[in-house]
Amino acid sequence: MRWLPLLLLLCCAPLRAELQAQAVPGGVARLELGPAGEPRPQLWLGEQPLAVVARQGRWQALVGIPLDTPAGSLTLRQGPSPAQGSPLVLEVRPKAYPTQHLRLKNKGQVELSPENEARVAREHEEIRQLKQHWRDTPYVDTDFALPADGRVSGHFGVRRFFNGQPRAPHSGMDLAAPRGAPVRAAAGGKVLAVADYFFNGRSVFVDHGQGLISLYCHLDSIAVRPGQWLEKGEPVGSVGSTGRSTGPHLHWTVVLNGTNVDPALFVQP
Repeated sequence: MRWLPLLLLLCCAPLRAELQAQAVPGGVARLELGPAGEPRPQLWLGEQPLAVVARQGRWQALVGIPLDTPAGSLTLRQGPSPAQGSPLVLEVRPKAYPTQHLRLKNKGQVELSPENEARVAREHEEIRQLKQHWRDTPYVDTDFALPADGRVSGHFGVRRFFNGQPRAPHSGMDLAAPRGAPVRAAAGGKVLAVADYFFNGRSVFVDHGQGLISLYCHLDSIAVRPGQWLEKGEPVGSVGSTGRSTGPHLHWTVVLNGTNVDPALFVQP
């Protein structure tokens, strides 16, 4: 089975609002596959299906690249299943992320009790499964609107230290806003889940189709229910400081094919 070359399209200066593709860890690669008049191809990263959309008469795959992916070749599969797929190679470029040191007054949110460790483990698995959710749709809107008004106070991928202890990189974008400020759906979709987590606080998952999911965390109030359909800009809830938080803000995560990717790529600079 021979290796098939792929054309990687980097949209540095789009003429219209669209995804700003970047083939880096934590980024999104856009891969051209063939004429859209042919049946839609199926692509896989591991066991996870990939979004494939029609754009300018061509099928294009959108690949969320895990943040821990090393620079070099990343192998995808094209076919009816991962086991039956032909290998495709995506070249991933390196990217360095900065570090951030945060001080939490509540030490119980850094050094967890056995009860909270067990709770966090259960919630981690629940969140992992929600992020792998797949709903087949013919169209995926990647032109997102910022879900809250406020300055960006935390960037995706930052290597974080809480009270001097290393923790997982920042999984989304933080928008600083006062408690009670409105939070809106970044794009149209279906409410996948509503929950209250130890770290994320009150949270809402919105499914936009083909493995593209947005997550809104630390909410003060929630204005939606699971299964509800939302249009872009409709209310999701309000800004708060629930969960592990240093103050009122919205933590916004974007997930593609089960992996967290940089939300900034989905909004215009």
